[in-house]
Amino acid sequence: MSIKTLGTREVYRNRWMRLREDRIERSNGVEGIYSVVDKDDCAVMIPIDGDCLYLVEQFRYTVQQRYTEFPQGGWETTDVDPEELARGELREETGLVAGKVVRLGMNWVAYGFARQKQHIYLAMDLRQESTDRDEEEHDLEVKKVKIAEFEQMLLDGTIEDMSTVAAWGMYRLWLERRQ
Repeated sequence: MSIKTLGTREVYRNRWMRLREDRIERSNGVEGIYSVVDKDDCAVMIPIDGDCLYLVEQFRYTVQQRYTEFPQGGWETTDVDPEELARGELREETGLVAGKVVRLGMNWVAYGFARQKQHIYLAMDLRQESTDRDEEEHDLEVKKVKIAEFEQMLLDGTIEDMSTVAAWGMYRLWLERRQ
């Protein structure tokens, strides 16, 4: 290991995250501080219906703008099954229930400063039910778009969400290997 943890202290905590500050020693002997945001696992779901995808548009407070992305999120608990979480987020945000789910993989959300895994799932055989949105999602809009339109949105910068971009990359690789 190139960095040794000498000590740690929790700086802040709320129901969504914890911030800790670690006193470290690098492999060259120089000591320093490393701040880490700890968050529970989250999931992103790719809801596909023939040649269309379902996306959500919502206001993201940290960047003060509305963004379009795949349904995604977490439940602020450590003991949730990733597929249950993905199915739950899909239904909460869009009202869609998946008859079939495929696990595509996992990635770290932003491991330069945060410790959070995001599980990636594909949702198929969709049926519509009611939504169950959080207070923060009161103005969320669901959009159904053609795959070609979605990919153009990726290329022209309309979609800037890294979780959505990474999930689509995993899906395309999965799809390519199936053929």
